[in-house]
Amino acid sequence: MRTILENENDFICDIDAPCFHILSGHELDLVRESKTQVLFRKGENLTKQGTFASYVLFIIKGLVKQHLEEGDKNFNLRLLKSGEFVGLSTVFGKSTFNYSSIALTDTQTLLIEKEALEKLVQNNGNFAYHIIKRYCNQNSMLFGSIRNLMYKQMHGRLADALLYLSSEEYGSYDVFSLLSRREIADFAGISVESTVKLLKAFEKDKLINLHEKQVEIINRQLLEEIGRKG
Repeated sequence: MRTILENENDFICDIDAPCFHILSGHELDLVRESKTQVLFRKGENLTKQGTFASYVLFIIKGLVKQHLEEGDKNFNLRLLKSGEFVGLSTVFGKSTFNYSSIALTDTQTLLIEKEALEKLVQNNGNFAYHIIKRYCNQNSMLFGSIRNLMYKQMHGRLADALLYLSSEEYGSYDVFSLLSRREIADFAGISVESTVKLLKAFEKDKLINLHEKQVEIINRQLLEEIGRKG
């Protein structure tokens, strides 16, 4: 982790994000005064589950993996890209991070003091609407992950994970090259051994192509059907 100073070439002056565009002049000043621009190198933690949170992170550029830790096991929740917040739940609830997050690529972020965001949410209804909408979308995805774990069999969970990781939303990144088989397994909530076995079965059924770390989806429609039936 390295702080980026204003006189450095990597420093970004204007943040191209809709939620910041709706702030007034003095509100933008509040953000500027309470933010620090930080670069996390690939593999570094942005947040650690259970640690005290005095700030919320905004991703300027890069790709981040969000996961829960339980003993020696992880469950991967989602990927976060530029324009998204990390640790947003700490503005509305606990003062500690509910999850860990790790940079899958070099990731440039803003660290914004939590109190500053709280003031903006209290005083700017339009900004609050955007923030709450983001928070609700995150919760919706979490409920979907819980539902998959409770009701779907292993092949349905893995199909959903592959579809999610290959979605157009992350098309600018070669996602599978950034993930190990264990990390794919942690997105599906199944063991590494089961993941490897099912990947080979999917390849045999001509749903995917495998080459080293790469996973190429060749029959998305059938994979979606497997995901729906679970």
